[in-house]
Amino acid sequence: MSVQLKQWHSLDLIWQGSEEVIRTGLPHSQLAPPWQILILGDGSPTKHLRLLTGEPTEVDVIDMSYIGLDEDGAPSQIKALPGPRVRRQVWLRTASGQRLAYAASWWNANLVDEYLQNRNLPIWESLSRLHTELYRDVQGLYYGNSPELEQAFGQSGPFWGRHYLFWHARKPLTLIYEVFSPYLSKYLGPVHYEDLI
Repeated sequence: MSVQLKQWHSLDLIWQGSEEVIRTGLPHSQLAPPWQILILGDGSPTKHLRLLTGEPTEVDVIDMSYIGLDEDGAPSQIKALPGPRVRRQVWLRTASGQRLAYAASWWNANLVDEYLQNRNLPIWESLSRLHTELYRDVQGLYYGNSPELEQAFGQSGPFWGRHYLFWHARKPLTLIYEVFSPYLSKYLGPVHYEDLI
């Protein structure tokens, strides 16, 4: 029996946040407040990245794959999305080319074209143009490594990541897994990972 390798970049975990941490945050000695606003807040990361860098946040779509009913090694909340499913992967970067984040998202294959009419736009911008009311429900918080992301960001790990569900009309619309580049320490302050263990 062959094992199917997942084709997206999850972190090899050093630390994972509990439900309590996701709800209340970390002590400021472990993670600077600006990092917590970005990672644990319910605002648009693409808008936050634009505000931080002073440049438009652009998207490079690197994958759009039909995965059917496969759970794809995704967080368990993928079960909340009816299949068949599509996985989308992107880099979020400044207009000048600095990669700031990686994101994988999973969508119902029958709805993805309705909500991502222009797949080269950030998800939040696509949904905002449709006046889609959303609730961002952060479900996971991570600190870990990824050789692939280290190479892609041109930055040494470890990296902060999270996953969340977007809810629309009381139903889960998409599951999103994001990892942020340490380059953002330039704007958000340092990370004190030793204190997490």
